[in-house]
Amino acid sequence: MIDPAARAFLRSVFEAAVAAALPSRCIAPHLPAPPVGRTVVVGAGKAAAAMALAVEEAWPEVALSGLVITRYGHGAPCRRIEVVEADHPLPDAAGQMAARRLVAAVGDLTSDDLVLCLLSGGGSALMTLPAPGVPAPDKRALTRDLLASGASIAEINTVRKHLSAIKGGRLALAAAPARLVTLAISDVPGDDVAVIASGPTVGDPTAAADARAVLARHGINPSPAIDRFLATPDAETPKPDDPRLADATAVIVARAQDALAAAADHAAAAGVPAAILGDAIEGEAREVARVIAGIAHQVRRHHQPWVPPCLLLSGGETTVTVRTDTGRGGRNTEFLLALALALDGAAGVYALAADTDGIDGTEPTAGAVITPDTLARCRAAGIDPADALARSDSATVFEALDDQVMTGPTRTNINDLRAVLII
Repeated sequence: MIDPAARAFLRSVFEAAVAAALPSRCIAPHLPAPPVGRTVVVGAGKAAAAMALAVEEAWPEVALSGLVITRYGHGAPCRRIEVVEADHPLPDAAGQMAARRLVAAVGDLTSDDLVLCLLSGGGSALMTLPAPGVPAPDKRALTRDLLASGASIAEINTVRKHLSAIKGGRLALAAAPARLVTLAISDVPGDDVAVIASGPTVGDPTAAADARAVLARHGINPSPAIDRFLATPDAETPKPDDPRLADATAVIVARAQDALAAAADHAAAAGVPAAILGDAIEGEAREVARVIAGIAHQVRRHHQPWVPPCLLLSGGETTVTVRTDTGRGGRNTEFLLALALALDGAAGVYALAADTDGIDGTEPTAGAVITPDTLARCRAAGIDPADALARSDSATVFEALDDQVMTGPTRTNINDLRAVLII
């Protein structure tokens, strides 16, 4: 029997996780003291506009200027900080023009001034300023290839940093000698500030050779212009020990672990013990699904290592190697379809997987839900779930079943949340 309350419970768990990372809750406690001189606010990411609004609300008397770049539809009603919207996950001309203005905004400051940089997931694509000698269309095409290759976000951002005039610490160089404080909402496994939005305000521990190695590892052939640029000294980024970055500091104000802990507390308050499996799980979405299905089977059959009812929570960023050009779906729906196949209708197991920014890949959904009868309903609708998974067409499946999770832009981003309920 299908328990209709399970869906509502999983959705409430997801909402509790998202609420823990909203900029309105996490920005104000980390703001530095206002400077003697000017305060210039810059930033990029899906949460950037909401972060800027939180700054304005926390500092009503401070004179602010600057701009932030966010995804189309993710804006906020800021009054003193300009909000520019651009495309994601592939960069566009609007993002490039805004990134150029962002660099200019920090270019004429003194040591009495403060640059407050607000970063969140999505910043890499939104704040695109190709290095001289790197054609913008070539970088856009390379980004598309990287996103379809199964490369991790750290690998993708390693390449981006070495093709940029703003990432990999270069924005920090432009802001010197002003004091630079970065507040970041982390969407990357491991919460490395050098990876979030491709680390525009911190030293970069990677080298151009690492970027070339990523491309080779995933069988990606860059354009001749990019290939030539990566072999030049101009492709190298400032390193963490660069003295020009001495006045730059960075603080992570929200991360996946915070959201998972909030989700676990919410579940416990509802009488369902929760176990956090990890906040930085990576790998192919379908392979991660098989592992988590194995854990769920062990809990259901043998009450090990937890006794039902219980909730298995995990975060991080899986990857999808796109296998066809016709399929639709993001990493969360791919995970769920693979999970449903691995569970094979196991009684009493329900799951939700969704991206906390409200967008799974390029789909207008955050993710989806599976129930014990997901496979049966697929087949009754004439859908072969295994074939759909093979064609990277998971979004079409959950759309047909009306099992999508729709949130719209949440204006935060601490990556994916996966919740498996065993009752």
